[in-house]
Amino acid sequence: MKNNKKASKFHRGLALAVISIATAFWGGHRSFAGDSSPVSLTSSAPGWALPDLAGKTVHSTDFQGKVVVLDFWATWCPPCREEIPGFIDLQNKYELQGLAVVGISVDQASADNVQTFAKKMGINYPVVLADAKTPTAYDIDVLPTTFIIDRTGRIVKQHLGLTPASEIESEIKPLLKL
Repeated sequence: MKNNKKASKFHRGLALAVISIATAFWGGHRSFAGDSSPVSLTSSAPGWALPDLAGKTVHSTDFQGKVVVLDFWATWCPPCREEIPGFIDLQNKYELQGLAVVGISVDQASADNVQTFAKKMGINYPVVLADAKTPTAYDIDVLPTTFIIDRTGRIVKQHLGLTPASEIESEIKPLLKL
């Protein structure tokens, strides 16, 4: 049973890696009009309670009233790594206006490994470690996958694959004005 679980995790990780690489080349953006995924424009973003890199539990409700850029990523994912500097800049530029960038690491690596990576990259926003349920609740099958969530907790946009920070910025600016 234990070997089957390891094999299953390996195959899921391998599938995510292949999809991530393909998405990096072709990009991908999905809005929710007509989408059959578990998350939609008519519902709030699924809630979560996940450990941060220090082991403290962070809740999705901690960001209530903020515009959230929620990024599912991994340290081994090249397009994920490429997006991080843009998220750092957005956090610096718009934090005082109510933006919260949050990274959800789907790494199988230890929190220490993710923390070392985050320090090396200079990540200035909260990073939490995904559990088995959270990626499923958000229907994650591509890395990176980034959600734009408005101040009411409603998902307004989803990006599959590498997305320029300028595109994210153009989508959050109107939401920050409200």
